[in-house]
Amino acid sequence: MIRMMMQFSACFALGLVIAGLILIGLMFFGQFDLIHGLNLSGKPLAGAALAMLPGGFWDSLTGLNGAADNASVRSFLQLCVALVQMALLLAAGFFRLWYRS
Repeated sequence: MIRMMMQFSACFALGLVIAGLILIGLMFFGQFDLIHGLNLSGKPLAGAALAMLPGGFWDSLTGLNGAADNASVRSFLQLCVALVQMALLLAAGFFRLWYRS
């Protein structure tokens, strides 16, 4: 069980690196519509996290009063969630390719 978790963690780390490189590549080539679409894919989960977790958590995490209502915090959280979603998809594919033959 621990071995499988370590293998998936390694695949997830590789997926995060590749997702970051994809984001940098999209910015380099000026594909901001695709970045906006990627950002929109993280909107539901980010909105749920901002609504469900207490406001004091977000205030202490960011140092801003009313951080859950701040548009910049919301946008950053959406992008982070979208990158994690992309990394999870890549990690699942790598894990299946390398460890589940």
